[in-house]
Amino acid sequence: MAKKKKQLTIYLSGPIMDEHEGAAREWREEAKQLLGGKFTLLDPMRRKFVDRQVDSANEIVEFDLQDVRDADLVLVNYNRPSIGTSMEVFYAAHDQGKFVVAFSPFEFRDCSPWMVRYCTKILGSLEQAADYISTHFGA
Repeated sequence: MAKKKKQLTIYLSGPIMDEHEGAAREWREEAKQLLGGKFTLLDPMRRKFVDRQVDSANEIVEFDLQDVRDADLVLVNYNRPSIGTSMEVFYAAHDQGKFVVAFSPFEFRDCSPWMVRYCTKILGSLEQAADYISTHFGA
């Protein structure tokens, strides 16, 4: 009998703090439509923390880092500079050796060299990134 392949886990990284109302959830919901079922998705929005509350700051960071550790790869919305997103990308790629797939509206010349260095692949849209992940990591 053939062994069933383990479903890979993807962490959904992208700006949350100071993001336009609903934008942080919107792309993650779309990612769930595109990748759900084929992959297990870890969405940091599932937690009910409030930005800028000192007593939750350490929890926010540690829960997000735990999600990165638990993930097999990371999907990144690189729609604007974000300290938290950049830290997650660096941690995932440099410290954890994870494959990092980003999507971004930026031309290559407008991307941060740090994001270019630590994202394994940067594509032009969420749909392209989801297709890339499905093609290279799907069952």
